[in-house]
Amino acid sequence: MTAAKLRELHVPGRPLVLPNAWDADSARLVVEAGFPVVATSSAAIAESLGYSDGQEAPIAEMFAAAARITRVVDVPVTVDAEAGYGLGAAELAGRLLETGAVGCNLEDTVPGSGVRPVAEQAELLGSVRAAAGDRLVINARVDVFLGAENEKAVLDEAVERARAYLEAGADCVYPILVRSPEVLREFVAAVSPAAVNATLWPGGPQRAELAELGAARISLGAGLWRAARVWLAERLADLG
Repeated sequence: MTAAKLRELHVPGRPLVLPNAWDADSARLVVEAGFPVVATSSAAIAESLGYSDGQEAPIAEMFAAAARITRVVDVPVTVDAEAGYGLGAAELAGRLLETGAVGCNLEDTVPGSGVRPVAEQAELLGSVRAAAGDRLVINARVDVFLGAENEKAVLDEAVERARAYLEAGADCVYPILVRSPEVLREFVAAVSPAAVNATLWPGGPQRAELAELGAARISLGAGLWRAARVWLAERLADLG
């Protein structure tokens, strides 16, 4: 499946819903449930491989997991590539394309180093775009809302980052874990008509509200994996 197909599914107000998978079997279930795209969760994949989230898993194992997913589904796959694993843009784009992915998520926080300067992250995104051409749909994560006590106070920085990332070649921007519907609405309006990815999580706006707020893409992140893990732990406790 092509990046063009994935790109055209990003429609503000009619969001693409992505129940993130972590292995070939969960990816199959996503497709069997009727979803037109499979996204991966780096946290869920890393943990299922026995490593912590935050670029702790070996790069080769993360890309191999992505390749196993693309092998078993016939829909577009977008890969959570974290902060790029320290790879050069050309190598990162090449390795993503080799897995069969047609999209990627790139975040602007480097584990252990904090949030990248906006110009540095924009340069990375632009270089990945130049290396991949139109073969990858780039979802640029904006992390300034993570842990923010006052979301309104960091909104201007979030918008600045989003605009820089879009100008550099990103297809979609992802202000991860925005809790306030009002702040999300302002963010969407500030970057319109660009596509915005929102998070679906307990305690935040739900699917219908996210659509009304103008989201073009909705991610569940590691939510399904965590829910499955809780279910399994409870069943095991019942057997104990």
